[in-house]
Amino acid sequence: MTIYVGNLSYRATEDDLRAVFAEYGTVKRIVLPTDRETGRMRGFAFVDMTEDAQEDAAITELDGAEWMGRQLRVNKAKPREENNRRNGTGMRRNEY
Repeated sequence: MTIYVGNLSYRATEDDLRAVFAEYGTVKRIVLPTDRETGRMRGFAFVDMTEDAQEDAAITELDGAEWMGRQLRVNKAKPREENNRRNGTGMRRNEY
């Protein structure tokens, strides 16, 4: 499972997030997406931990918590929805 962390301060770093989530268990991976044009952080992150129980505890404790002057939104990440661009047949992917 992957955790979505939203409404992050633009000053937050990977080390900052690792320190916060390490209180709930072992952090496997952190992704801080950046804007392609500016290189600036986009204000959200994804965190993977070694055990689901650790992730659940982090979500429960951190969702709505104030951190770096912002109220965090922390929940299970949802899978990306398929892009609705038209394929070569003139139909949208979900119209088959």
